Amino acid sequence: MGLMNDIFRRYILSKMKNIDGFMKHPEAVQDRVLKNLILRAQSTEWGKTHSFKSIKTYDDFRRLVPIQDYNSMKPFIERTMLGEQNVLWSGDIRWFAKSSGTTDDKSKFIPVSRESLYGCHYKAGKDMYCLYYNMNPKANLAGGKTLVLGGSHQMNKMNRRANYGDLSAVLIQNAPLWAELKRVPSLAITLMDNWEEKVEKMANATINHRVTNILGVPTWTVVLIKYLFEMTGKDDLSEIWPSLELYIHGGVSFTPYEELFRKLIRGSNMHYMESYNASEGFFGMQDQMNSKDLLLMLDYGIFYEFIPAGQKDNPDAEAIPLQAVELDKDYAVVISSNSGLWRYFIGDTVKFYSKDPYRIRVSGRTKHYINAFGEEVIIENAEKALALASLSTDCIVSDFTAAPVYFSSGSNGAHEWLIEFDKAPADLTYFIQLLDQNLKNLNSDYEAKRHKDIALRMPIVRMLKKGTFYNWMKKRGKLGGQNKVPRLFNTRQFVDDIIKFVNEQGNLSRGDLGTSVD
Repeated sequence: MGLMNDIFRRYILSKMKNIDGFMKHPEAVQDRVLKNLILRAQSTEWGKTHSFKSIKTYDDFRRLVPIQDYNSMKPFIERTMLGEQNVLWSGDIRWFAKSSGTTDDKSKFIPVSRESLYGCHYKAGKDMYCLYYNMNPKANLAGGKTLVLGGSHQMNKMNRRANYGDLSAVLIQNAPLWAELKRVPSLAITLMDNWEEKVEKMANATINHRVTNILGVPTWTVVLIKYLFEMTGKDDLSEIWPSLELYIHGGVSFTPYEELFRKLIRGSNMHYMESYNASEGFFGMQDQMNSKDLLLMLDYGIFYEFIPAGQKDNPDAEAIPLQAVELDKDYAVVISSNSGLWRYFIGDTVKFYSKDPYRIRVSGRTKHYINAFGEEVIIENAEKALALASLSTDCIVSDFTAAPVYFSSGSNGAHEWLIEFDKAPADLTYFIQLLDQNLKNLNSDYEAKRHKDIALRMPIVRMLKKGTFYNWMKKRGKLGGQNKVPRLFNTRQFVDDIIKFVNEQGNLSRGDLGTSVD
């Protein structure tokens, strides 16, 4: 495999000692993380206000520090953005990750400290390669380049000392030398704002490199791959990059994309590895090749707490520590981090599938669900139901969103799905029937509401032309980076906007929406 790969293998596998450490002693590691966080922040404004010097136990911490969300922490973050320091964290914070999480116009600015950059995000990058080499004895990444599909970066106009961008851009901008030497394309291309121009330049700059692995959000990776196919006339990425063996993905669930990627990359040596990171921190990664469970990373300067998902809107709900969680139960995630987020509600829900070691799956977003009729459909339900329906009808879903159709005088409620297929089903009606039945099988609340159409009637599915979601995102200035189509939403905000967008196009008519029988 080459001397360079052998040297890299020995170096990167040395990281397994730390990973094994927190896998064997998770509670002790988390206790140490909490104590270190409190010690570092004792002299900050936040630490003084919440009496950090008097905190001796987790119960003290829980009693003295209330649960936070972005709105409650926003005033402190904004002061830090304007140049104040020692507000939330003792370090000098100059970088902020701009995050929306969806296509919503509202943006969050998450502080990124030096401790978070090096002790969380960059450490996670090494650990991902460590786990990959641990799972694959024949791995050979070091002899080629890493293609990174990053976001955009721009100076924060509020203060010369504060910079912001997508998390990927903040990480790339501050990347250590070892990462820079292995990454393509150049920094100037990677951080471009104009996504369409960026894809063209990225394709031209990377096509002749020996790319061995790719990091990026599936949606935008597919766009780049298809552009490369147009350039080369090929239809298999393995023919363009024969040494490609690993795709590390995150940001959205990979379940709806699995079949599509197998079609786009047909090399027999191809592997896929899921990561779970956000602007607030890096939380988990796949450590078993044949499992979708993610190892919860416990030594990145993040202390975890969890709230049962059904109690997340209860102001009196109490968070629980890691050792108190139960398997196969949805929890909203609360973190305290080395960037100065304290008991911060990140908006994700996870489900534990193992406690020895702690392994999770992301089950959804607390704000991205449909519960207009008590059906409590979360992203995990939707993606599994779509995947099963697609498998049975030999079709491939490339993008989708769904929202409720409210009760009217003439009919009961329903769910309306806007779906863009890479390969459409031969029988859309049968696809809809399978989608509905799979949702019933996966979610008892949905099944109860669908019983005899009492509350919910059959789903409505509208087939969109290829490129509709891309063009809609483009219109909203949301191409690239961490911008994602909202999978589920409890209002019709996005669905109505997409339908309006389609109907406004001069070459489209209502019929192009492919309305299902309802």
